[in-house]
Amino acid sequence: MKPDESISGTVLRVAQAEAGHADRLPQQASEHSIALMAEPRALAPRQLEERRLIHREASSRAESDTFREIRTRLLGMAGSSNFITLVVAVSPRSGASFVARNLAAAFAFDEARTSLLIDCNLHYPEQHRALGVDPANGGLIDFLEHPAQGIASKIYATGVPRLRLIPVGEAREGSGEYFSSFRMNALLDSMRHRYPDRYLFLDGPTIKGSPDARILSDLADFVVVVAGYGRDTPATISQAVAHFEPEKLAGVVFNQAP
Repeated sequence: MKPDESISGTVLRVAQAEAGHADRLPQQASEHSIALMAEPRALAPRQLEERRLIHREASSRAESDTFREIRTRLLGMAGSSNFITLVVAVSPRSGASFVARNLAAAFAFDEARTSLLIDCNLHYPEQHRALGVDPANGGLIDFLEHPAQGIASKIYATGVPRLRLIPVGEAREGSGEYFSSFRMNALLDSMRHRYPDRYLFLDGPTIKGSPDARILSDLADFVVVVAGYGRDTPATISQAVAHFEPEKLAGVVFNQAP
C-alpha cells in the first residue's frame, strides 16, 4: 500500500510531542469569525475517511489522538497567540500534505477555533484534489499575481466545519519569488491577525532539492517536519531539520502506511 493511502492504514509516530486529548483550546475566541464559518456541505465520517481526514468517531480515534498530540505541542510552544505552522517533508512521498490537512482538521475540532490550510507546494499541489475542492476561482498564485481580485474568492469550504482551504491555483515557475514577495508576507500577516481564532497551516514542498521550504519557514512561527518511517535515515533527517531555526522546530512526525 502506498504511503498515506488510508486513514486506517496510517501509522504516525511523533517526536517531541506531548499528549493531549481535549478539543477546547486555551484562547479567547472571535464570535464574528466563527459566525462566518458556517459549513455548507459538512461531510459524514465515511466521506472524511475517503478523503483521509480524521474525525471524532471511533474508527478514527487513534489517528485523531496523534494529531491532537502535535496540536498540544504547538500550543505549548505558542502560548496564547494564534500562529502559522509550516509542514514539510524530508523527502518526496513522505506524506507532508496528509499531515498538514489533518493537523489543520485537529485544530478545527475546537468549535471556538478555525483553521486555514494554504497549499504552497507549487510543483505538486494536491490539497484541492484530496479535499474534493474545485478551485474555480483560482488560488494563492492567482491572488499574488492579481491582488485586485481579492483573497476572499480564493478561500474554499472543505466539508470540514471551520476548516478552509486556499489552493495553489494556477502554478507558475519562480515559486521562491512568490514566497519571498511582500504580497505573500502581507497576505499571511492579514490572514493571521484579522481573526484571533484563526490558525494557519502551510503545506510546503519537500525540503530535499528545493529552497522553497527554507523561504517559507521565514514566514512561519513553527515548522513540523515529516519523515518517512523506515525510509528516511537519521542522517537525512538531521540534515533536513538543520535548514530551520531551532526555536521554530516543533518536532518530527514519522509517517508510514503498511
